[in-house]
Amino acid sequence: MTLFQRVLLLGTGPAALQLALLFKRHCNSRIGIAGRRSARSALFFSAMERNDRRIYAAVQNEKHGSMAGECHIDELFHGYEDVKGDWDTLVLAVTTDAYIDVLKQLDERLLHLLKRVILLSPTLGSNSLVRHYLRSIQPVCEVISFSTYLGDTRWAEGKPVNRILTTAVKRKLYMGSTHSPSQAVEAIGKMCATLGIALEVLDAPIETESRNISLYVHPPLFMNDYSLGAVFDESSNAKYVYKLFPEGPITQRLIGEMLAYWREVMLVLKQLGIKEINLLQFMTADNYPVREESLSPQDIERFPELDAIHQQYLLYVRYASLLIDPFSQPDEAGRYFDFSAVPIRTVFPNREQELDIPRMPKEDYYRIKVIQGIARYWGVKCPTTDTFIQRYECKIRETTKRQLDKRLSDAFAVRSYKEHIDMICSEFDNGGCAVKLPSIPT
Repeated sequence: MTLFQRVLLLGTGPAALQLALLFKRHCNSRIGIAGRRSARSALFFSAMERNDRRIYAAVQNEKHGSMAGECHIDELFHGYEDVKGDWDTLVLAVTTDAYIDVLKQLDERLLHLLKRVILLSPTLGSNSLVRHYLRSIQPVCEVISFSTYLGDTRWAEGKPVNRILTTAVKRKLYMGSTHSPSQAVEAIGKMCATLGIALEVLDAPIETESRNISLYVHPPLFMNDYSLGAVFDESSNAKYVYKLFPEGPITQRLIGEMLAYWREVMLVLKQLGIKEINLLQFMTADNYPVREESLSPQDIERFPELDAIHQQYLLYVRYASLLIDPFSQPDEAGRYFDFSAVPIRTVFPNREQELDIPRMPKEDYYRIKVIQGIARYWGVKCPTTDTFIQRYECKIRETTKRQLDKRLSDAFAVRSYKEHIDMICSEFDNGGCAVKLPSIPT
């Protein structure tokens, strides 16, 4: 009997479809997909009904062929409040700030029957947040955190339909669970192995959530005057996330702030009993490697011990070394793949015809506000974190005043996220960060 007999994916993005195919193939699960009511999700549900609820997954690189295929989705729910049936597993494939809002829309009787909830791409504290919410409903429910989503999956046709394309797959992921030992984590590990992904299980979910590189690089890359201007001022000139100034935001000052912010997060992790992360090693070993001619293994290894100027120099060299893909094959003109040409997306009209903020930095705002809240709970001073937030909130206030003639999405609201932060921090009082529960019957 499979552990994952009935799996409900919450969210209608490309990642949810890719996970649906994998659970169907590897666990023979009955699959349901639920999404919120919106103009965007209506396109997806319409396409699914026209195509007999079949999804098709393609890959860009042949070596990732195990991610490709097709399958039939057993049940669709156009609205979280309409979900029916008994489900043993929920997969939250929505943005991290929406976890509680989505769970609140589900019938509480459904939550009573749950065995586990999987957080596909959480941020620091997400597991504690979900565990707190479920405590009075299903106190023995297992809550599992991935460090991040397993790759890069997008709509094959550029819009929400029933076809997806996975363009990249992570080499390594981390996972943590509230239960130990966990048969569910063991089964997911076997699934990842068939996909060529190394999975390392950590002692606590919050430690797993600290192993997401976006946590460390997105706030400095986006919450600076250059990037915020590009996002909110709708400049006609293209600007790029990972390029050096003036093509992108990376300057000596930005690198200095990235380093200072990393140190602040490390102080928070220390309070949580989590081992310090070597930022440069994490960037190169777990994410995008560079050639040894650019960064020596010795410098990477001893990064935390170096003085601040030396650390800044190495971080700058790392980004300069990835302006092109150093492992790509040059063309006839000797040019390598333009690896850093990731455009900074600008504010845009969403399908509800509201002016909206791109996921980066909208999701990063939530991520960093939670970090600030946890830091304050532990009495950790975080002036760089505070500065990032002040810049972002100043920009959305300024934009709101400038766009009085337009309908704005709720992303333009300045938020405290106090309720979420209080729920997360209350879990620290309920047994600490590394609390483990016994395995539940399967």
